[in-house]
Amino acid sequence: MMKILVIEDEANIAQLLRLYLEQAGYAVVTANDGIAGIELHAREKPDLVILDLMLPMLDGMEVCRRIRTWANTPILMLTARQGEEDRIAGLDSGADDYLVKPFSPREVISRVKAILRRAGLYSSPGVEGEGHHADEKSASGEELSYGPLLINIPARRVTVGPQALSLTVKEFDLLALMAKAPDRVFTRETLLNQVWGYSYLGDGRTVDVHIGTLRKKLESTKQVQQVIQTVWGVGYKFVPPGMESSS
Repeated sequence: MMKILVIEDEANIAQLLRLYLEQAGYAVVTANDGIAGIELHAREKPDLVILDLMLPMLDGMEVCRRIRTWANTPILMLTARQGEEDRIAGLDSGADDYLVKPFSPREVISRVKAILRRAGLYSSPGVEGEGHHADEKSASGEELSYGPLLINIPARRVTVGPQALSLTVKEFDLLALMAKAPDRVFTRETLLNQVWGYSYLGDGRTVDVHIGTLRKKLESTKQVQQVIQTVWGVGYKFVPPGMESSS
C-alpha cells in the first residue's frame, strides 16, 4: 500500500484528504505544522507528500526545500494564494505540482495518481489493471549516455562523471524525455502533456520553472553546459555535449 503524508494545519481539510485518499486505497499519515511534517517524513518515508503552503512553525516553502535536501519524494503543494508568482515559487522550491484552494478532493486523487505514475510507482492501489509500473519504458533497461552525462531510465538516476544529481520526479522526466530525442524541439504544451499528463490551461510557466531548476543542477557540475536550450517562441530541446545545435 502506497503511503501519503499530508501536512496541513486546517483539520477539516486534512480529514477530508485522509478520507478520500484512504477510500482510493492509500495509507495516510498527517502532520499539522511544518516541523512535525519534516519529522514525520524522516520517520515514515512516504511515497508522496501533500503539503500546504501556509503552515505554522515552518512554512510549506521551507518544508519543501528541507525535504529536497535528503529525498526526491514527489510533493503536491496546496495553496490558497491565487497569484502566479506564489505558485511558481512553490514549484521553484522543489514541488512537483500544485493545487489552488478550494479544490475538489477528486482532483487531488487524480493529481496524486498522475504524480505517482510519472514517478514509476503504482498509480491506483487496489484497482486491477491501472497499477503495475505505469511507465512501461522504465522496464526496458534503457540507459542514455552522452559524454559525461549518464541517464539510467529504470533506476531514475542521473550522473555527470562521478557526481550523482538529485532531481525531482518532474526534472528527471523532462530530462529523460528530451534526451531520448536529441535536437528535437518540444513545445511547452507537449512537455505538459507528456510529463504532467494533463493540461495546465496554458500555464507554460510550470515548464519554465522546472527547466530552470534542471539546468542549474546540470550546469552546477561544470562538465555539461547548455545541454537544454531554449528555442524562443517555441519551447526547449536537448543538445548533447559536443553536438552543435542546428538552430
